[in-house]
Amino acid sequence: MGNMDWKTHKRQLLKRSEFREALKETELEYQVARMLIEARIKKQSVISRVESARSLPSLTFLRKLASVLDTNLKLEFK
Repeated sequence: MGNMDWKTHKRQLLKRSEFREALKETELEYQVARMLIEARIKKQSVISRVESARSLPSLTFLRKLASVLDTNLKLEFK
């Protein structure tokens, strides 16, 4: 079997219903982690405290993080 690029691999994974469901269930965690990684350069100590669970991010913090990342904050209950 030869090497497979990510797009091909992802396309194959998305054919599996359990993968699609797991992807959907972890989307919020993925987005938060991605934002934290992108913001790390600007707010290292604050991001580190949130990542290590030494502090819970406030809504104000999440709004500021969204602003720094030039994105919108979306929280929802399902």
